[in-house]
Amino acid sequence: MNVLIRPLLTEKMTKIGDKTKQVGFIVNKTASKDEIKSEIEKTYSVEVESVNTALVRGKRKSRFTKAGFIKGKKPNYKKAFVHLKEGQKIDFFENI
Repeated sequence: MNVLIRPLLTEKMTKIGDKTKQVGFIVNKTASKDEIKSEIEKTYSVEVESVNTALVRGKRKSRFTKAGFIKGKKPNYKKAFVHLKEGQKIDFFENI
């Protein structure tokens, strides 16, 4: 099972990360906090203080086309907010 899907790189998460040493990830819906913590420590070689998770409901979308209304829904996903210990840092742009 792949626990980490991708990092959460948004303006809001960047601002939060600069203030509170917190990093966001999109994770597997069935992953527990302990699994997320161990996977991040193994993948990024950092020490994790704590993990908070949130289930996000997908937004409903609709648009009008020549064929009529098309309705759909974005998929649900799970976010993990990882608090790093003092002096630890994850830089996603170091290899660019």
